[in-house]
Amino acid sequence: MEKEWYVVNTYSGHENKVKEKLEMRASTMGMEDYILRIVVPEEKTIEIKDGVQKEKVSKMFPGYILVEMVMTDEAWFVVRNTPGVTGFIGSSGKGAKPFPLTPQEVDKILGSMGLSRLDIGNEIQVGDTVKVINGAFSNMYGKVKNIDLGEQKLELALDLFGQETIVEVDFTEIEKTN
Repeated sequence: MEKEWYVVNTYSGHENKVKEKLEMRASTMGMEDYILRIVVPEEKTIEIKDGVQKEKVSKMFPGYILVEMVMTDEAWFVVRNTPGVTGFIGSSGKGAKPFPLTPQEVDKILGSMGLSRLDIGNEIQVGDTVKVINGAFSNMYGKVKNIDLGEQKLELALDLFGQETIVEVDFTEIEKTN
């Protein structure tokens, strides 16, 4: 099975507590290989009050967290039965497993937080072949030549008209190939 991102509904205002509880449960139940990352989508805004500029962090989706997981019966059970979790989004209930978010949806949410869906450096390294999923080079495959973590960009060698061409793409424009 493949790891994918799912939206989990929580009690509003309890997102960070649920994240902590879920991380702890995954660790104590030996599910770290199935429940990988838990993110509370937040955004920073600048607020001016009484002439003073303050940075405020607010929830993008109050009452929801994102969980990157491999959807097995055990992992699904652990997440569903974590205190504060009310269910998965994209499930009809009655024991039906939920539908995952698309890579584009995940990229949009995580990208706005300065995060990436891919674990660049561990999951993708120089020399790996990746597929471009967005932009001018969509549906083309290229070999990773350079990774710039600061700028969140990759240099890829693509075959354009029989000639190797180096192009620069964002992390959000690629997906790992098997």
